Amino acid sequence: MIRTRKVLSAVALTTVLALGAACAGPPADAPGKPAELRMTVWTSDEAQLKLLDSIGDAYRADHPDVADITFESLPFADYNTTLTTQIAGGNSPDLAWMGDLSKDLIASDALVGLTDKLKATPGWNYDDLLGSVTAEFSRDGTLYAYPFSNSPYALYVNTDLLAEAGQKFDPATPTWDQVAAAGAAVHAKTGKAGFVIRDFDYKAWNTLATVWTGWGATAWSPDGRTCTFDSPEMRQAFTFLHDAAFTTKAMPGPGTTADFFAGDAAFTIAQVSRASLLTGTFDFGLHPLPAGPRGKYAVLGQAGVGVLASSKHPDQAADFLAYLTNPVNAAKLAQYFPPPRKSLLTGAELAANNKVLDAAQLQGAVVDQMPNAVTLPNHTRPAEIAQKGKTALDAMWKPDADIPAVLRSVCAAIEPILAK
Repeated sequence: MIRTRKVLSAVALTTVLALGAACAGPPADAPGKPAELRMTVWTSDEAQLKLLDSIGDAYRADHPDVADITFESLPFADYNTTLTTQIAGGNSPDLAWMGDLSKDLIASDALVGLTDKLKATPGWNYDDLLGSVTAEFSRDGTLYAYPFSNSPYALYVNTDLLAEAGQKFDPATPTWDQVAAAGAAVHAKTGKAGFVIRDFDYKAWNTLATVWTGWGATAWSPDGRTCTFDSPEMRQAFTFLHDAAFTTKAMPGPGTTADFFAGDAAFTIAQVSRASLLTGTFDFGLHPLPAGPRGKYAVLGQAGVGVLASSKHPDQAADFLAYLTNPVNAAKLAQYFPPPRKSLLTGAELAANNKVLDAAQLQGAVVDQMPNAVTLPNHTRPAEIAQKGKTALDAMWKPDADIPAVLRSVCAAIEPILAK
């Protein structure tokens, strides 16, 4: 049986600047010795890990040159830090999931190009990939990570809690004003939360792109060199969020946590892949993101899996990745992670392996949103940008915050990094 190892804590921070020096990696095992592959992931979901194990088992059964495959689960909050530390310290995994770290890994030549391998694999069907979802993980026409999860953010609704508060909500035309009004009423009536931006917790500000995009705001210019936090659109978006947190109480304020999936909130904005957290304890609805002043929009959260150039077994790792992501296994993974394959992107196809969401929900919240979705803000040196942005935005989360001044301070903090 393949071992699934869980790491309980992250190690000290190592900057991505050390990646280039680490790419040579440790020496390979003796010729003829079966490889032992290790792949880092951030999921701790037992069902997802069991699926990965089963795919690895099936692969090893036909590949005697691979003796073992370990899926190493790292805590999500420390994932980037731990992965870069492993790479820089000569303990690189062979394969790794990646999110906002992808741009640095690609820029540092820390990933193996996959395009030729995947195109040459019989039955893999490279042309089945949706072009709009491969851009984040490509450079100069080469794909460096397979975008295994392309999960649009959606509006989850606890319809039981809305009914308890006497609130009606039209799912056909949701707007942020409607969500805020209903959320404030739920909080006033029940004491539970109105709407929650999952994973934000007044720290991960990039998740607020699921809101500010509805106002036409962006974190920086298309070329990534100029901060646009001080734009009128961003001021309007943060005024809405500030009012929700401190005036109407439609959104939990700093220091207050509420888990929608435990029944503690009327609404949440979360990726469609989080539907696996629904346990059937309340009736729910799933809808595209609420429209903002600029109308309808969609935001995509992506994750890729790539082969580290510092792997001791890059050839075997690339071959396993091709197997893990072939059409058959991509369909299995699709029950948790919306796939990049056009052949699988219909509500009916996704529902075939989904135990929680039906075809109509998946068509509306996933398939129909992907072609025009924008991704969460991503840039090289993401950890530094995230920390400096958070430090500047901390002043926003006070009742008397000077919103325009705070947003100008964000630009002052991150623009020198963007300019590089």
